[in-house]
Amino acid sequence: MKKLFAFLAVFGMLSLGANALYAQDEENVAEATEQVTEEPAVSEEPATEVADEAAQPEAPKGIHKQIKAKFIEGGAIFMSFVLLALIFGLAICIERIIYLNLASTNTKKLLQNIENALSDGGVEAAKEVCRNTRGPVASIFYQGLDRFDEGIEVVEKSVVSYGSVQMGLLEKGLTWISLFISMAPMLGFMGTVIGMIEAFDNIQSMGTISASAVAGGIKVALITTVSGLIVAMILQVFYNYIVAKIDSIVNTMEDASISLLDILVKFNMKK
Repeated sequence: MKKLFAFLAVFGMLSLGANALYAQDEENVAEATEQVTEEPAVSEEPATEVADEAAQPEAPKGIHKQIKAKFIEGGAIFMSFVLLALIFGLAICIERIIYLNLASTNTKKLLQNIENALSDGGVEAAKEVCRNTRGPVASIFYQGLDRFDEGIEVVEKSVVSYGSVQMGLLEKGLTWISLFISMAPMLGFMGTVIGMIEAFDNIQSMGTISASAVAGGIKVALITTVSGLIVAMILQVFYNYIVAKIDSIVNTMEDASISLLDILVKFNMKK
């Protein structure tokens, strides 16, 4: 459910952004149409001033307009696949980041609360502390405390086994992110190759080599490759962050598990 909510949130934001761009373009087109339909006023300025104004460069377009233009130039089919790879990849990355941030636990405080609960109310009180704490570390502690009556060795095996389960849950979705990182450049290269084939077909149909036709076709073909590489780089940054976050949580889990066993050994000796 968390993954679904995260995907819907990302998809909604992208849809709102696209609608805003589309509405803005419609307003610009309407304004341009109104300006054209109006009767032009007779200008009494000298011809030199008109020539100077015509020689001035056009105002730079906004970033979203440039991206939209490049998207259309690169071809809607392959650029759509690259865009879908970015959307799904970001949705999974955002879901994983939210999950991992919620999985982080203050282990020192948790261990102190468990030790105090063992001293005051025994194992059941410590289990209650774990039930009221969020995160994989508390879940591992609960599994170990639940088998305390069977001995410290059984507790240790239970902690190790359930730790592997929690590690698998933390790494869930990484294979899909890796898939989108690999697929985005491949889709871009495929679009480039097909664009090059179409450019050579145009040369063959013309019978002569036109530099402008060849350059234009190659430019359009390379846009898909650049887009695929940009998508792969964006997802790679998120992927590395997620992997580093998982390694940090796993190291915390292992260190906290050792500390829990030490607490249980001391508690067992006092009994």
